[in-house]
Amino acid sequence: MKLKEKRETSQLELPIRKRDITSTYDIYPAHNIGDNLIQDSYESLAKELASFDYLKIDGYVGILFEDVCEKLNAAFLKIGIEPKWINVQEAQKNEREIENLVSPFLGGDDPVFGKIADLDLKDFFDLKKMNFLAKSNTINPVIFYGTGANLIPVEGKTIYFDISKNEIQFRSRSGSILNLGASQPVDPKKMYKRFYFVDWVVLNKHKNQIKNEISYLVDGQRINEITWVKGDVWRESIDELTKRPVRVRPWFEPGAWGGQWIKEKIKGLPQNVVNYAWSFELIVPENGVIIESSGVLLEYSFDFLMFVAGEQILGKDFQTFQYNFPIRFDFLDTFDGGNLSIQCHPQKEYMKNHFGENITQEETYYILDKKDNAQVYLGFQEGITPDQFEEALLSSKQEGKELDILRYVQSFDSEKHGLYLIPPGTIHSSGKDNLVLEISSTPYIYTFKMYDWLRVDIDGKPRPINIERGMENLVFERSGDEVEKELISKPKTIACNSDMELQHLPTHEKHLYDVHRFKINTSVRIKTDNQAHVLSLVEGEKMEIITNDSTSIFHYAESFIIPAATEEYTIKNLTKEPVMVIKAFVK
Repeated sequence: MKLKEKRETSQLELPIRKRDITSTYDIYPAHNIGDNLIQDSYESLAKELASFDYLKIDGYVGILFEDVCEKLNAAFLKIGIEPKWINVQEAQKNEREIENLVSPFLGGDDPVFGKIADLDLKDFFDLKKMNFLAKSNTINPVIFYGTGANLIPVEGKTIYFDISKNEIQFRSRSGSILNLGASQPVDPKKMYKRFYFVDWVVLNKHKNQIKNEISYLVDGQRINEITWVKGDVWRESIDELTKRPVRVRPWFEPGAWGGQWIKEKIKGLPQNVVNYAWSFELIVPENGVIIESSGVLLEYSFDFLMFVAGEQILGKDFQTFQYNFPIRFDFLDTFDGGNLSIQCHPQKEYMKNHFGENITQEETYYILDKKDNAQVYLGFQEGITPDQFEEALLSSKQEGKELDILRYVQSFDSEKHGLYLIPPGTIHSSGKDNLVLEISSTPYIYTFKMYDWLRVDIDGKPRPINIERGMENLVFERSGDEVEKELISKPKTIACNSDMELQHLPTHEKHLYDVHRFKINTSVRIKTDNQAHVLSLVEGEKMEIITNDSTSIFHYAESFIIPAATEEYTIKNLTKEPVMVIKAFVK
């Protein structure tokens, strides 16, 4: 199968080696871990593994294990070794059993939502079959391979193949991969639902359980090549990483309402796309961390970072959130695009009861840039009742007629650097010609689209509308004059001197996080107070972050985490004009 048949996307694969930066905004941010610590070929991996009798090649869903076996076997044969390969899929329960196992978490016919699975990876396997595979004897090295290989009850080195979530989705769109325990690919949106509610949940639990048993970590996202690092080196590098800024690898997606700002401003992105709707700056369940050694790049999931060092990252908030990083940043680009759907997000209790999530989407829109008469839709007009609104939505949907949304929902002129508050249950949308920095608590797929301007998705199919779920969550009291008073943040200066001004941008009482904004002339020293901070440069060309043992340069629109373990850091303005920096943190 050719490369283009294994992944459906315009996005390029992560390069093996660090390229010269052609843009101030780095689309491949990498963290140096020292020299000559990451290797970059199947041949080097085969030589490293040649002396072991039993190997367990485990990995995440989305890894093309048969391709891995073919390439690694060829590398072994070159050095005179002929391993016996055993696919652990042979020990899985049959497909009907697995379908019955996962069915309660898939939400039936709901096209988008299911419920977070409470399964373990071992639940997908037959213990007797597993024990039978473990008794395979041969004079040659035995290699157990496939998702769950670490579960085989034999002593052996574990080699773990990781893969970024965006690459999983690119492969699912081409039909080159399967869901856990499935025999055939299905529609990518159905696959994503199963990934989100079952596969990724189960496999993250498995990752956490085996994190200290991994002898070698392999970046398996490239079709033809790998990079790898020794497990001990990788874990030690994470310990060092928690003492300095962490920027994850952003990724970019087109969408039905997408715009042109990202495409024009961020260099190095493919231009043969209709638009870029999203830049996933910091959606940590799907982003990865790139490490670099002597120019060689290896990416692993942010999940792994949390499993190994969650307490160093979150500090005093670890007890509350455990391995779930609580804050996300992403860009919504509607420049010369379209309005987002009119939507709302679930209340916390609804989120827990219906979807099994412990926190919900508590959003804010920070307007990074705008043009013309850009609008933010927010809150209801005075006096609108649930019955009126639901009847209008259903009538529009059934008759295919445009809805005069301003009869029901308010709109406000979008103000650059304004912060618009969207607690759960708030009707809202970004209008066209905005570049929104969306600051939110971490859950990120729970959007109930209630009116979508009668358009289809980028694939030509109707976008799912969730009027009923939305009506069960909307807060109609957020209406009239109260909207401007309560849902548009009013900045307050809390410190000011010749070096900087610190403003508080209050969030809603329902938001678990708060927002500060620094206007920096020279520099400012900040304590973490044993919490993680999420920062983004929202005005100005570049700045420097100085910690006890490192310095890092960040450019306009780049976002990153300061781990709690950093303790203190300095933001230094590297330009003649003042810079502005947003900081979000748990209340």
